[in-house]
Amino acid sequence: MPNTPFNAGPSRRRFLLSTAAIGAATLVSTSVVGRALAAPPKLEKDVVKLGFIKLTDMAPLAIAQEKGFFEDEGLQVQLEAQANWKVNLDRVITGELDGAHMLAGQPIGATIGFGTKAEVITPLSMDLNGNAITVSNAVWEEMKKHVPAGPDGKPVHPISASALKPVIEKLKAEGKAFNMGMVFPVSTHNYELRYWLAAGGIHPGFYSPENVSGQILAEALLSVTPPPQMPATMEAGTIMGYCVGEPWNQAAVFKGLGVPVITDDEIWKNNPEKVFGVTKKWAEENPNTLLAITKAMIRACQWLDEGNGKNRAEAVKILAKPDYVGADEKVIANSMTGTFEYEKGDKRPVPDFNVFFRYFATYPYLSDAVWYLTQMRRWGQIPEAKSDDWYAETAKKVYRPDIYLAAAEALIAEGKAKREDFPFGSDGYKAVDTGFMDKVPFDGKKPNAYIDALAIGLKGAQRVVANAVQG
Repeated sequence: MPNTPFNAGPSRRRFLLSTAAIGAATLVSTSVVGRALAAPPKLEKDVVKLGFIKLTDMAPLAIAQEKGFFEDEGLQVQLEAQANWKVNLDRVITGELDGAHMLAGQPIGATIGFGTKAEVITPLSMDLNGNAITVSNAVWEEMKKHVPAGPDGKPVHPISASALKPVIEKLKAEGKAFNMGMVFPVSTHNYELRYWLAAGGIHPGFYSPENVSGQILAEALLSVTPPPQMPATMEAGTIMGYCVGEPWNQAAVFKGLGVPVITDDEIWKNNPEKVFGVTKKWAEENPNTLLAITKAMIRACQWLDEGNGKNRAEAVKILAKPDYVGADEKVIANSMTGTFEYEKGDKRPVPDFNVFFRYFATYPYLSDAVWYLTQMRRWGQIPEAKSDDWYAETAKKVYRPDIYLAAAEALIAEGKAKREDFPFGSDGYKAVDTGFMDKVPFDGKKPNAYIDALAIGLKGAQRVVANAVQG
């Protein structure tokens, strides 16, 4: 299929949930999951514009476009790259975009009013994993002295941030700050970078209502840098490391600028990364269109993971196009095809670096939303203590597994998916998660107990006042 802004073609509209399931201005209800599908749907909008950032994890959008999955749903979709995550979110809120590839924390942050206040929902998680933390060559040379080597002489992974602590202490003694980049205050990258630093005994700083820099009491100063600018900003010396998605870690290796020291899968195994987001209002006004988009994106995610990655080489070629990621194929392939290069020449198998469908990757788990909320509270973006019930209720406002499962039912009825590929019967919460590098278990139903178990961060009724923690 040609790479054009719009894929014109005949409408192939297949199924509609019963009128009891979808009304003109009501969202899909969990009660309809499993009901019979009826006549072809009438889409409220069949021409939509969707935003994305130039990262490899926008792949579900590109594949749904290029493989005709949007067209199969009667949709004409324009995919439009956005300058940064803030612009991306703002344009969805104003209606300039119908929906977008979003950081998992963006719909949550908007709903609770951190930064931007708006009701944004997600019916689908776009991927798991996909990020890494990279440091400059100079920082790596110092870190390496504190990293054990394996029998092959190569560094043993995962690498703890404790190896970075002496570097920061040396700079502090010289009166210098240690600066790192992340992509957005409510990004997975921010929380992963903070998690890694804190697990290694390095304080990444707090937020407060009066000071949203996130640098209160910080030993490592984190600031926002747009993903494509990460390597150049580090080369200029403005930052000494960063956390970002691909291809911008591999770009640093490719250009000889830095070394990725840990992937996010090593920080939190199979962590949720990006989501597809729309405003609640848009979802209520366009329920059939949202269902169609969700179906197409589920199919794209299936295609990306099917056959043990047999389609990844083709996906790399698609993503390399200027309209999508626009990076060198070799750089994209370094992580997209099941490997990851750390030091130049140290390429290792990392089969789960990018996961799009396996492990129920596309299902929007409520417990994932709760985890993001715990990190917002941990670092002061949520300034006051909240009850466990508040976490559960907030997660339900944002993450919409009911819409997702309705789309899954439609695909199953059409013979495009298998029932066992979806977590029907789930209450939206994963089992207690022990896949974190610091071994602290996460129970999404007990968020306050989890927060209190973390070594560094706010606990209980503590709050940040001026430059101190009270309580």
